[in-house]
Amino acid sequence: MAASAVDVARTDGPPARDGEQGVGAGRGFALTLVITGFAGLLAAWVIILDKFHLLEDPDFTPACSLNPVVSCGSIMESDQAEVFGFPNPMLGMVAYGVVIAIGMGLLAGARYRRWFWLGLQAGTLFGVGFCTWLQYQSLYEINALCLWCCLAWVATIVMFWYTTLHNVRHGFLPAPDGLKRTLEEFHWLIPAVHIGVIGMLILTRWWDFWTS
Repeated sequence: MAASAVDVARTDGPPARDGEQGVGAGRGFALTLVITGFAGLLAAWVIILDKFHLLEDPDFTPACSLNPVVSCGSIMESDQAEVFGFPNPMLGMVAYGVVIAIGMGLLAGARYRRWFWLGLQAGTLFGVGFCTWLQYQSLYEINALCLWCCLAWVATIVMFWYTTLHNVRHGFLPAPDGLKRTLEEFHWLIPAVHIGVIGMLILTRWWDFWTS
């Protein structure tokens, strides 16, 4: 049976101390990591395949290049697509693969120590920060969108906020009790607003195009 919305925010047991054996997670959160990890991995894999085709044939047009705005080819040929000297999706394949492994481990009953959860927090924070920079570059510098990139953005945002909720609930990230309760009750709201803001920026950036 699919996990409910409440299960996604729920984790097992009370906040852990450094000396304990570790903290696991509820099935909903574990599935969230697996699903978002697979979504990001799929996006990275498709982009890399199209990048290889583009290197082989400069006239190749990716299937997701639909119009002047939704143009994956323009994104792939930009300098921003290789920030670290290699295609960005190669980094994504490693990172999303790690997230999938963590989620599968949690489904199998794994429990991780505080330093591990903070490491996941740092990794997802880097991911969402990098995606935010890429979003700005896409909207205001490259002037094009990649649908597969958008999928990776959404996956990263969701995994970041639910990882944050998990770490706040277990005391790995300090927060007042009132904030903890609010985050658990409205756990869907922050990622929804975050994604909604990006959607509004995309809508307004090319408003004339969408309405023409």
